[in-house]
Amino acid sequence: MQYKALYREHRPEIFSEILGQDHIVKILRNQIATDTVGHAYLFCGTRGTGKTTTARILAKALNCTDESGGEKPCGQCANCQAISNGSFMDVIEIDAASNNGVDNIRELRESVKYPPSIGRKKVYIIDEVHMLSTQAFNALLKTLEEPPENVVFIMATTDPQKLPQTVLSRCMRLDFKRVTADVIMGNMADICAGQGVEITDDALRLLAVNADGSVRDSLSLLEQCLSAGEKRLDRDTVLEFLGAVPEEFYLELTEKVLTHNISEALIMLNSALQEGKDVKQMMKDWMAHYRNLLITKYVKDPEDMLNMSQDNIVALADQSAKIELAQLNASITTLAKAINDARYSTQARILMEVVIVDLATGVEYGQPAGQARPARVMSTGSPAISMPARKSAPAQKPKATSQPDAGAKPSSAGADAGADQAQTVGNDAGSDVQPQTSAQPQTTAQPQTTADSAADLEDIWREAFEMGETVKPSLNTMRRAVLSEMNDKEFKVIVDSPVFKSLLEKDEQLICQLMEKQTGVRRRMVCKLKGQEADKDEDGKLDEMAQQATDVLGFNVEIK
Repeated sequence: MQYKALYREHRPEIFSEILGQDHIVKILRNQIATDTVGHAYLFCGTRGTGKTTTARILAKALNCTDESGGEKPCGQCANCQAISNGSFMDVIEIDAASNNGVDNIRELRESVKYPPSIGRKKVYIIDEVHMLSTQAFNALLKTLEEPPENVVFIMATTDPQKLPQTVLSRCMRLDFKRVTADVIMGNMADICAGQGVEITDDALRLLAVNADGSVRDSLSLLEQCLSAGEKRLDRDTVLEFLGAVPEEFYLELTEKVLTHNISEALIMLNSALQEGKDVKQMMKDWMAHYRNLLITKYVKDPEDMLNMSQDNIVALADQSAKIELAQLNASITTLAKAINDARYSTQARILMEVVIVDLATGVEYGQPAGQARPARVMSTGSPAISMPARKSAPAQKPKATSQPDAGAKPSSAGADAGADQAQTVGNDAGSDVQPQTSAQPQTTAQPQTTADSAADLEDIWREAFEMGETVKPSLNTMRRAVLSEMNDKEFKVIVDSPVFKSLLEKDEQLICQLMEKQTGVRRRMVCKLKGQEADKDEDGKLDEMAQQATDVLGFNVEIK
């Protein structure tokens, strides 16, 4: 007999065998018993929760020939067996991922006109229905709204938000929940008992956590462990087969970081990688460890939330007591950024090592040592975006900006209050009272334009391309550009290669949208090569000199 995978061998055949979806089973059972089955269903939920399996069981119930008066489907009659084997003519399964064109839907529309050949109902199961094209959905609408009397549509999807509203409104939507860890553990324990394998609760809990609510994933992981032929499975054995790292590793690694023992932490990482562990998975698990520390810090009895042994929970509680909330938040944020960067990097190990060093030294990830991340200040009233100027110290008062010239006659308002106002201009930038003198006073504080402004622009640009990479991976070309200037109408980026310049200009609309999300203002992009920008700066200086000469001499001056 041909070998079947565990998830196929233990696939439910009747309603009572479905795991963790009692709310859906109750609805379908009642509709079968009262003969009020709808003409179109939409099964939504994450992978491995039983959408396709439930669709097949519903098809069996509609065509079951059992007359004993028991619950349908019986799972034993000829029709139920044929549907299980995939040989029943009146149950048609369609993979919308590979049959997503309008021509495929037109063929379906033609086939629904014919009555069932064997059973009472003709059932169409359309899997991954969100993959259909817009034209295919439009072609399906009329048939979906008014199908023939003996036709039932059952559509399954993991992304219901991608379906048109016109399709959603024509279906009965049933949402499949993630199956709880306790239900998954009980199912795996029964399978292991049936195969004569002893498995510990800790091993079951570890498999259930890694399955993340998916019954199919849990059985695939269990099959991987059973394939070794072991008669007893404990937590350490499962960790070895899964290539995962135990919780104790992250407890010790975090302790090294807290005590600033960078050397030992890096050695621990190297040892784990030499054992064949996946560095990207380690980054995710380490962030999950910091999340567990956050939970144990505030939840009194976190056993149900964490799904781990009591010994590990006690160790987590002890470690979380040593960490301040701000440090926990910073660690989780740092790891989240590193995980995002590792998605498109071939050197994920280096990123992990950088994270260890940054967390141990307090340096912010992605920033030079000793440099704090600057606060972003948006100023919509000024022509450029920059950091606000710091207030001058009391000793740094404006030099004679409000003092009238010796030979000039002060105005009536400026003569009386000039001295007092000269003292308040430097310290009170919000004052509306200004001295009237023959010379124009300089009462406006100048913003800083060196380190603060450059750091602020760099911060805005970095957040824009990080967001862009999640939308369109090819936008990582933004990393090769530098945001040099920004005003209320445009922002200027500098690149050092014509190739990257053309790639950025190709994605100009998307980049402008990303910058609008960061700054709140829609601007156009100006992209320049590095050499071109230098030439333009030189020309601007010459033009400025010519204008100054024109103002002094009284006639037009041109510098060639």
